[in-house]
Amino acid sequence: MNNNNVPAILRSLIIYAVCVPLAVFVGCSLANPMDLGTLGFYGVLGVVIASPIFLKWHKELLVFSWSASLSVCVLPGHPNFWLVMVVVSLGISILERIMSSDMRFIRVPETTWPLLVFLAVIVFTAELTGGIGVRAMGSAVYGGKKYAYLFISIASYFALTARPIPREKMPLYVALFFLGQLTTLVGNFYPIAPSWMLPLFYVFPPTISQDEGFEIGVTRLQGFTNVGLGLYFLMMARYGVRGIFLSGKPWRILFLMITLGLTFIGGFRSALLEYTAVFIMMFFWEGLHRTPMMLVLILLAALGGTALVPLANKLPYTFQRALAFLPLDLDAQAKQSADASTEWRLAMWTALLPEIPPHLLLGKGLAFSADEYDEMMTGNLMLTKETAEMDASQNPLALAGDYHNGMLSLILPFGIWGVLAILWFFWAGLWVLYHNAKFGPPELQTVNAFLMMLFLWEVLNYVSCLGGMQIASELPNFVGSLGLSIALNNGVCRPEQPVQETRPPVLAFRPLARPRPVYLR
Repeated sequence: MNNNNVPAILRSLIIYAVCVPLAVFVGCSLANPMDLGTLGFYGVLGVVIASPIFLKWHKELLVFSWSASLSVCVLPGHPNFWLVMVVVSLGISILERIMSSDMRFIRVPETTWPLLVFLAVIVFTAELTGGIGVRAMGSAVYGGKKYAYLFISIASYFALTARPIPREKMPLYVALFFLGQLTTLVGNFYPIAPSWMLPLFYVFPPTISQDEGFEIGVTRLQGFTNVGLGLYFLMMARYGVRGIFLSGKPWRILFLMITLGLTFIGGFRSALLEYTAVFIMMFFWEGLHRTPMMLVLILLAALGGTALVPLANKLPYTFQRALAFLPLDLDAQAKQSADASTEWRLAMWTALLPEIPPHLLLGKGLAFSADEYDEMMTGNLMLTKETAEMDASQNPLALAGDYHNGMLSLILPFGIWGVLAILWFFWAGLWVLYHNAKFGPPELQTVNAFLMMLFLWEVLNYVSCLGGMQIASELPNFVGSLGLSIALNNGVCRPEQPVQETRPPVLAFRPLARPRPVYLR
C-alpha cells in the first residue's frame, strides 16, 4: 500500500462511517415522512449540510430573500424564508464581530434611534395589552406572528447594514434585491399545476386559490405584476431614465414596455400608480425636464391618452381594472370591482374612526383572543355601505388589523407614540437617502437616486389613503431600501469639505538695523 494514499483512505472511511448510518436512518424515517419529528430532523439535517453555504453567502441569500416568496415548510407556522435568513445572517454577523474586533457594524444613529424607539413602543404596548402569543406554538392568544414580523423587520435593518457591500459587487446585490420577486410567479400556477407538482407549493406558496382558475387578462395574477415591477425596478436602479431612453440601445425601451404590460396583468391600481410615480420622480431628479425629452414625453402621453379613450373598454379585464381610477369608458364589471374595493375601505375607515380617541395614548396592540378569531373567521369579510355603521370591533378585517390604511394601522395598535416613532424614522430615512443620492460616489449615483425615490413613494403611499397595509408587512419595504443604500455607501455620504492648505506662518518683514559707523580718533 502506498503511504501517500493513507490520508485519502482515512477520509473515505470517515465519510462512510457517517453517511451509511445516516442513510439507514433516513431510509427508515421514510416510512412516515410527514411526521413532525421526521420533518424536524430533515430540517436540522438540511441546516447542517447547508451551513457552509450560509457561512459564505449569508449576505447574498439575505438580500435575495427580501422580496422572494419562499416558505420554510419544515418549521412551525411555515415562516417566510426571509424571516429565517434575517436571524441566520444577523447571528453570523454578531459571531464575526465577537471573534474579530476589526469587524464592526455600520453606524448610522440617525436611523437606528427611531427604530429602537419604535421597538420600545411595541414591547411596552404588548406588555399592557395581553402579551405576545403565537398560536402555532400552542398559545391561546393570536397576533404573535405580527409581533414576530415587527421584531424581525427591525432586526433586518441591522442584518443588512452589518457589513458594507463591496463596490464591485453592487450589480449583483442590486439584482438579487429586486429579482427575488420572480419567485412569486410560481404561486400563480397553482390552479393548473398537475398533482405531481403540488409538493412544490409547500416552498412556493400559492398566490391564488384553486377556484379562481388561471386565465391571463381575466384572473388577477399578482405574480405577473410582481415580476413586472421587479424587472422594472432593476432597470431603473441600474440605468435610470436617462440610461434607458438616451443610451442608444432600443432594446431597453422595448423591455421597459414589456414590464409595463406585466404590471397590468394583476389588475392592481396601486402597482400602476407606483410604476408611474417612480418614473416621474426619477425623470425630474435626473434633470430631464430641462431637455427636449420633456416635450417628447408630453406628446407621447397625449397620443397614448387619445388612443386609450376609444380602446379602453376593449382591453382585457385586468387592464381595465388597473385603469379604473381614470375617467374612461370601462367595462361595468371592472369598474364595479374597483368601486366596491374603494367603498368597503371607506366604510371600514368610517367605522374605525371612533376607535382612535380611546387608543390614542395606549394602543390596543396586535393580540386578540380565540373567541375573537372565531368571530373573525365566520364573519362577513367585506363591509358595504349598509354595514358601515356596525361596531368596529365586529369587523373581521379590523380584528385582523388589515385596515388598508397606513396611519390607522399605526395609531390603533400603538397609539400616538407609534405614529411619532415611525414618522421620525421616515424623516431620518429620507435624510440619509438624500445625502447618499446627492453626495455618493459617481458609480452609485443612479442606484442611490432610485432607492431614494422608491422609499419616498412608499412613504407617500403609506401616509396617504392611496394604500398602506399593516405596519408589520410594510416595514420590511422601508428597511430594505434604506438598508441597501447604507450598505452600498458604507453609511451616510457627506459633502466634501474644502481642503485647506496649511502654510507656515509668514513673519513680518523687519529691515535690518544699520550698524552704527565707528569713528577712529
